[in-house]
Amino acid sequence: MPDFRMIDTGEVTLRCAIEGSGPLAVMVHGFPESWYSWRHQIGPVAEAGFTACAIDVRGYGGSDKPPRVEDYTLEKIAGDLIGLGDVLSPNDSFVLIGHDWGAPIVWNTAFTRPDRIRAVAGLSVPFSGAPQRPFTEVFREHFTSKGRFFYQEYFQEPGVAEAEAEADPRHFVERMMYSISGDVPPGNYWDKALGATFLEGLPDPQAVPWLTTEDLDYYGNEFAGSGFRGPLNRYRNHERDHAWLSPMQGRQLEQPCLFIGGDRDPATTLFGAVADPVAMMRMFAPRVEGHVLAGVGHWTQQERPQEVNALLIDWLKRL
Repeated sequence: MPDFRMIDTGEVTLRCAIEGSGPLAVMVHGFPESWYSWRHQIGPVAEAGFTACAIDVRGYGGSDKPPRVEDYTLEKIAGDLIGLGDVLSPNDSFVLIGHDWGAPIVWNTAFTRPDRIRAVAGLSVPFSGAPQRPFTEVFREHFTSKGRFFYQEYFQEPGVAEAEAEADPRHFVERMMYSISGDVPPGNYWDKALGATFLEGLPDPQAVPWLTTEDLDYYGNEFAGSGFRGPLNRYRNHERDHAWLSPMQGRQLEQPCLFIGGDRDPATTLFGAVADPVAMMRMFAPRVEGHVLAGVGHWTQQERPQEVNALLIDWLKRL
């Protein structure tokens, strides 16, 4: 088991699961997850000669939970990672690894702080450069204006999604994870009318080997304690994120990059917007190495830990 430490990053204190010694590699989870999402990677990365550090992002688990929506901008969460590096790797640049929301977090931390981040790996969500407009404008054009449901629109009004998720956190996590995994039968589960709830129409979850009863109990207990307000506030900052990043249009992510996605993951193709995510990334991150795994859904490193670990550790050792 890793060693758990509470680390003051400057603005918040983060709960960190740490194992190993050597160059620092920080792992950043997505929604609705925790440090635990990296349970299959922490040991192998440590054994490969790194200090493996999986965090609870602010708002989650054992980390601080600031109250305001604007406390969850990309800029602030990127600052948390830099502050963490200043504690654990004060004299050397370090590596970031992220999944789901953790991928945009680590891409943009590396993008804005190349002086501190030596290399960056993102799972599920590719890097597409500085945004040309807020993502709210994009999904409202393609979904909301046409009377179609889009989950991030549903997440915008504080309190609505929180009430649905907090009614049964364990069930919410299980049903969401199954619905966009590589194991779910094909279906248009997210094609529903504006006004639907998040869980409405999603298939009843079936047992899958990568998400055990013990795993679900852990996630359920974490969210029963923390609630969903902080995690959902991340989705309510697209305009602030755009204001922070838009001045950097035209810049590239110059560090070595690794991308791992799944061919059954809607996020890997940016919800169908790109046919080849690795080729798209090369326009913004010329040193990217990319892999798209067959049959893999959204929960990349949990669904296929051995394949992900082999790719990740090979890349880390070549840095």
